Amino acid sequence: MNQIRLGRSNLRVSRIAFGAWELGGDWGATDESAAIATIRQAADHDINFFDTAQGYGFGASEQLIARALVGRPRDKVVITTKGGLRPTPGGGVERDASPDWVRRGVDESLKALGTDYVDLYQIHWPDPKTPFAETAGALADLVAAGKIRHVGVSNFDAEQMEDFSRTLPVETLQPPYHLFRRDIEASVLPYTRDHDIGVLVYGPLAHGLLSGAMTAETKFPPGDWRAKSDVFKGELYRRNLRIVDALARFAEFELGTTVAAEGQAEVAPAMLPDPPELAGEEPTGGGRVGGRPRPHQYGRDDHEQPTQPDQTDPFPDEAPVAPGQEVAQRRASALGGVDEVAGPADKVLQPDGHRVAGPSPAGQGEVGRRRPVGGTQPAHAARPQPFG
Repeated sequence: MNQIRLGRSNLRVSRIAFGAWELGGDWGATDESAAIATIRQAADHDINFFDTAQGYGFGASEQLIARALVGRPRDKVVITTKGGLRPTPGGGVERDASPDWVRRGVDESLKALGTDYVDLYQIHWPDPKTPFAETAGALADLVAAGKIRHVGVSNFDAEQMEDFSRTLPVETLQPPYHLFRRDIEASVLPYTRDHDIGVLVYGPLAHGLLSGAMTAETKFPPGDWRAKSDVFKGELYRRNLRIVDALARFAEFELGTTVAAEGQAEVAPAMLPDPPELAGEEPTGGGRVGGRPRPHQYGRDDHEQPTQPDQTDPFPDEAPVAPGQEVAQRRASALGGVDEVAGPADKVLQPDGHRVAGPSPAGQGEVGRRRPVGGTQPAHAARPQPFG
């Protein structure tokens, strides 16, 4: 597994990350034995980047990561977790990036992960109740104390990253990105490119929809958030499946690949001649990672608020993308003249010819290249810390 530089953090990470949201209970019951075996297999295949969050079961996901990696040299894996979400009565969550809660969250995550430092700590969502300067100041203190090594954010826009960076530079961003959801290409990815911010995307296969494995008869287990999502039920869901089916045929007959592999490759096209690196997570544990982004994970975040479905767009919170006419024509030919999905498909099949190195296991893909840029690493970063 090739490694890349994760932006200004200078962390060397595998192009594919293991995303552990599914291990926190939001996707139904977790088979812990299977989860641990999967994590270990990923590590055995040179995936060194493991992404989790306090909010993924409030310790459940982090503890499984720790159990799976016990005995492995601490300095051979890169652990990232997220904080800034607080549980509420009734099983919900709310955003809380106040200094006290962030400090408490870091300590709880360290305990759950069985380690004395986290390589990368990201604020899960912007908290409108807490000034960014207060959150960033608390994180700077935690970096100085050696509890976290690098700081990033998740689900922030460009303006929010700029505001946060006035107190503490943002080193990484974790946004949603997939073939049907490409709004970050407008301003977020250009901002991360210009500021050397590493990008780790989530949802590149639209939380399973772009895997090609779902049908109209697919049933989600109890506790799986998709069972309540408008994207995965009713006519909107059936229409999305028709789009995926058309994409699958196009991928097979025109490109000689699968819709899952093509979905992973297409979400990280080069935006500029000097392409950035992009990383991501695979569904049910995995993802892409990287440094500066180009012109990658689907749909909604673990705690994103649903929106009302739009009858013209497969993903209602999607920003439109200019169609690629050449690809549309080739697709229509490959699919025998099917034009029912021409609009949505044009959004995701771009004719620029740029793509990443290949698909990632369990649903993410590899990403681009970037030139090294200066960065700092704490002096204690090389100190091995075994798990357990």
